[in-house]
Amino acid sequence: MSGKIRTIYDLAKLAGVSAATVSRALARKDVVNSETSERIRKLAEQHDFRPSALARNLRTRRRGAIGVVVPLGHDRGQHLSDPFFMTLIGCLADELTESGFDLMLSRVIPNQDNWLSKLIDADRVDGFIVIGQSDQSGVLDRIAANYLPMVAWGGFVQGQIHCSIGTDNFLGGRLATQHLIDRGCRKIAFLGNTQAIEPSLRLEGAKAAIRARDDIILVDTPTHFASEVSGSDIADFLSQIGDPPDGIFAASDLIALTAIQVLATRGLSVPGDVKVIGYDDLYLARTSAPPLSTVRQNIAAGASHLVGNLMKRIGGEVTGSVILNPELVVRETT
Repeated sequence: MSGKIRTIYDLAKLAGVSAATVSRALARKDVVNSETSERIRKLAEQHDFRPSALARNLRTRRRGAIGVVVPLGHDRGQHLSDPFFMTLIGCLADELTESGFDLMLSRVIPNQDNWLSKLIDADRVDGFIVIGQSDQSGVLDRIAANYLPMVAWGGFVQGQIHCSIGTDNFLGGRLATQHLIDRGCRKIAFLGNTQAIEPSLRLEGAKAAIRARDDIILVDTPTHFASEVSGSDIADFLSQIGDPPDGIFAASDLIALTAIQVLATRGLSVPGDVKVIGYDDLYLARTSAPPLSTVRQNIAAGASHLVGNLMKRIGGEVTGSVILNPELVVRETT
């Protein structure tokens, strides 16, 4: 046979056997006798033939890719360029590459309850990592009851069926608010969209911190408050609550930094007039001016847990949810 050996069919013709025999021999299956198997492997080596990853995946029923899905049910205007999404997706890409998988990214606006079923039925990936439950926790629970290879980044609530990995958001909210109280704040504003599980748990933690204090007021934003909040959103909110707060707990670093800009336009200094704390501890929190006090989520550790649990689930093992400890990081805005 002349020309380059490009497929197992070319190699099969050269070896005088079927393509199935070539596939089994290269996969070192015992069903092919050792003499034939050795001859096929030597021919493959002589002709510098290596079976493609696609061919290997077809033999093993493995797709070699993981679906990373961001559902945006509670805030449909949010973009994947959000710094938190980009940081977590980058960490996931590194972890998946180390595990031998590609990453297939999807931003989903869940107009119907079957959005996740459609992705699974497409059969293009070996499993799914969902970033943020948004307001879709019920959909995740329904799918998780019958579909094992799926994990989600987000908050944990008692009774949920799906496997989640995320920070103890209630504790994080309590830590942030207690820190503002310890700094002398008595009127604290919470900024965040509580239609999603994580911000709602952070708000509950904030409420717990002031529960026994009659001298402290906590004002929270309307439920429609956007995740990708604009300066005008914050300005409108501050106008509605009368006298400015002396402390702001923002559900994300991005919201916190936007709030600092709005306060500056009103002639209010941070931390002199208003103390501000965020949530996440992204790179921009450490490099802002002034550097932002925040609650740290260990995003790299979270990505490692997400991929590790998913790999176990792809292998047929049931795994429980993981709740990571948050860490208070005090910088110059409080």
